[in-house]
Amino acid sequence: MKKGFFTVMVAQALSSLADNALFIAAIALIHQLSGPAWLDALLKWSFAASYVILAAFVGAFADSFPKGRVMFVTNAIKITGCLLMFLSGTIASHHTELQTTIICLAYTLVGIGAAAYSPAKYGIVTELLPPKDLVKGNGWIEGLTVLSIILGFVLGGVLISQGATQWFLQFDIFQPFKETPAEIAIILIGFIYIAAAICNLLIPSTNYKYPKQPTNPIVLTKTFARYVMILWKDKVGQISLAVTTLFWGAGAVIQLVVLKWGTDHLGLDVASSSYLMGIAAIGTILGSILASRIPLEKALCVLPVGVIMGLSVMLMVIVKENWAVYAVLILVGALSGLFVVPMNALLQHRGHVLLSAGHSIAVQNFNEQLNILIMVLVYGIMVSLDLHINTIIIIFGCIVATLMYIVIVFSKKNQRKYPEAFAEIGDTGHGKSQSYH
Repeated sequence: MKKGFFTVMVAQALSSLADNALFIAAIALIHQLSGPAWLDALLKWSFAASYVILAAFVGAFADSFPKGRVMFVTNAIKITGCLLMFLSGTIASHHTELQTTIICLAYTLVGIGAAAYSPAKYGIVTELLPPKDLVKGNGWIEGLTVLSIILGFVLGGVLISQGATQWFLQFDIFQPFKETPAEIAIILIGFIYIAAAICNLLIPSTNYKYPKQPTNPIVLTKTFARYVMILWKDKVGQISLAVTTLFWGAGAVIQLVVLKWGTDHLGLDVASSSYLMGIAAIGTILGSILASRIPLEKALCVLPVGVIMGLSVMLMVIVKENWAVYAVLILVGALSGLFVVPMNALLQHRGHVLLSAGHSIAVQNFNEQLNILIMVLVYGIMVSLDLHINTIIIIFGCIVATLMYIVIVFSKKNQRKYPEAFAEIGDTGHGKSQSYH
């Protein structure tokens, strides 16, 4: 692996760490303000909406400038969102509804930064590594990203915990935040974003040149729509895109489900429930490590693991003991990491061959975040209908397992009808393959 690749990894880990810690802090702040339960889902929904709305434009932006510079600018946008969230109490003093609205808008701004950050982050990986190393590189990136998610959830949980709150409040400087101590956590998370920005500045330029990108929004939208069709029509790309789209939509709901499951089913508070998401992420790291050994041409062999993952989620409704809770969460996490890393690498390879680094990642993000919007909306509706969390888990597990089975059926059908398309999976060339669109 090149030296610059590890710098990208550290920058990504810090930025992801802050994103997830801020999510927990924002939920805690809303709860401290006695906001409604469905606002938790709205936070995640508004974050994902940024990806969908900006999808047509962030790929061109990422391919127009050195990726390290793009990551720095977009990380600065995240810092601005973090600052706005911190200032929400000052802006809307004694107006709870307005303050919760500002919190959601602030996290939306963080989502805007993340949406523009992602094509640069993944795009530079395809610039730094040859196709034969993409699975390994993705294993490292996904493993470290998930590790940062673990630490982000845990850090967020620690910072909003009663023990940490009492420790901070012994200092006079933090006394103004006595009623809403989650604001203390938001301050500290801002410094993590600053550390990520410093790492962004250290990322070397790859001198990879792309054609000049259009700036007309109408042209960009039409071009992006064409890119979406190209990747969905590709007989290999459509399978990997369907799987990663389903995975990230399911993953977003799992985060919300685990939080509510911890409080409703296990009787934990928000801080302790956030640790459970970290436990699941440990399993994802283990699965990602195993997946990094799978060669690109064997990526489709992991599809049945997705069905097993969906069924395994339903085990959550029958466990109560700590060891059983941890075992189920680690199992679900490991299965998810095992099947998504090879599919993500396959999708990046096909996208890089058919489109460009920035545009292919933007297409991927658009589809994944659109699915997150749909699945989180469905989850929010179920919560608003006061369905029991165990009922939600059963419905969710069945949906994931069924959809993954349908993807497997389509994959086998494509392999029978278009064997030449799947024979090109291991091809390391970068030409535009058009023979089977």
